[in-house]
Amino acid sequence: MKSLYGKLSHQLLIIIIVVFVFTFLLLGFILPQVVVPITEQTIYSYLRQPLEFIESDIDQDLLTTEVAYIYQLDDAVAYSDNLGEIIRFNNIDDILNKIKNEYGKFEYRHQTYYYYTLKSDNVLKIALTNDTYIEKTKHDILNAILPVVLLTFLIIALILIIWSSIIVRKIEKLKQKIDHIDDDNYNHKLEFEIDDEMRSLEHAIEDMRLSLKTQEEYRNQMYQNISHDFKTPLTVIKSYIEAYNDGIEDAKSVLSVIGEQTDKLEFKVHSLLYLNKLDYLKDNINNVSYTLIDIEGIIAKAIKEFKFRRKDVEFIVNIEKSKFYGTEDYWETVIDNLLANFLRYAETSIKITAKNNRLTLYNDGPNIDPNLLEGIFTPFRKGIKGEFGLGLSIVKKTLNLMGYNITIKNEKKGVTFTISKAPKS
Repeated sequence: MKSLYGKLSHQLLIIIIVVFVFTFLLLGFILPQVVVPITEQTIYSYLRQPLEFIESDIDQDLLTTEVAYIYQLDDAVAYSDNLGEIIRFNNIDDILNKIKNEYGKFEYRHQTYYYYTLKSDNVLKIALTNDTYIEKTKHDILNAILPVVLLTFLIIALILIIWSSIIVRKIEKLKQKIDHIDDDNYNHKLEFEIDDEMRSLEHAIEDMRLSLKTQEEYRNQMYQNISHDFKTPLTVIKSYIEAYNDGIEDAKSVLSVIGEQTDKLEFKVHSLLYLNKLDYLKDNINNVSYTLIDIEGIIAKAIKEFKFRRKDVEFIVNIEKSKFYGTEDYWETVIDNLLANFLRYAETSIKITAKNNRLTLYNDGPNIDPNLLEGIFTPFRKGIKGEFGLGLSIVKKTLNLMGYNITIKNEKKGVTFTISKAPKS
C-alpha cells in the first residue's frame, strides 16, 4: 500500500505545487498589470480635483503634499516646495518639456511620473506625482488577496489530499481483490457504499471473478466429459482385444468392433478440431461477405444420406422462397449435425420448413428438460439421456459465424429448432 500510495501522493504533491506556483505567478505578474490601468485612472482623478480649487494667483502659497504643483504664466514658472522631493530635477524646463498633453505620464531618470494640467486665466496649473501611489495600490491589493487565495488553496489542497487518500485505499482494496481473484477463502464481499465509478469497477471485478470461476468449473467439467467420452471407445477396444487374446472372440468380430470404435474416436477428434477452427475463424473474421446458397439442395442431399439410418422416421420438407447466405460447407455442417441429433430422438417424423428467410426443424421426440436448455449448445455438456457431444455446439458456432441465431422451443409433443438472421449490432 505504501508503494501505491507513495506514487499517487507524489503525483498529487507535484500537481499541487505546480498549481500553487502558477497561481502565485498569476497573482504576482498578471494581476498587477490588470490593476495598473484602473489605478492610473484613479491617479488622474486624484490629480485633477485639487487643480479645480486652487486659485490662479501665482503668489499663493502652494500646497505641500505627495502631489507637487507647477504654475506657468508665459515665461514665469512657480512650483511647490515639495517638487524636488517628488521628482529630482536639475532644470524645471526638463519637466515642462515632458508635459505635452492634458494628462498622462512620462519617464524621467528611469522613473514614471503622472501629471494632470488645467489652464485658467492664462495660467497653466500642473499637478504632478510619482508612481508611489500605484506601487502602494499594487501591494495593498496583493496583501488583501494573497491571504484569501492562500487559505483557499490550502483548503482545496487538504480536500484533495483527503480525497486522494480515500481513492488510494479503494484502489488498494481492489488490488487485493484482484490478487486473490482465484482464492475462494478470501473475503470477496463488496464494501464500497458510494455509488461511483470505483463501486462500478468493484462490481465489474466481482463479475469477472464469478465469470472466471464459472469458466474454471465448466473447463474442469468439460475435461472430465471429454475424458469420459474418449475413454468409452478405448475401453471397448481394449476389452475386445483381451477377449480375442483369451479366445472368447474371433478376429473378424474384434476387428469389426475396433473399426467401429475407431471411427467414433476419429469423428470426435475431427469434431474437436472443427470446433477449434470455428473459434479461430470467429476471432479472425473481418468484413467477410457470404454468398447466397441453395438451402433446398443442401437439405435434399442431407436427407438422402440420413434417411437410411432410420427407415421408421419420415422426413417432411416444405421449402418456400427464402434466402440464406453463407457457404455450402458451413450449411452442410449445420444440417448434418442437426439431423444426426434429430435421428437419435425422433419417434416417427422430422419436419423441415423454410419460410420468410427462417429455417425451422422439428422432431416429434421427447421434450428437452428445461434445466438443460440453457447449456445445450455448450461443448460436452451432458444432454438428453446423459449423453455428451459437440454437434449442437458446432451448429451454434457455425451459424453465429455466418450471422445467424438458433433457438429451441419445446412443443406439446416434440422440439422445434428455429434458425434466423441475427439482428445487426
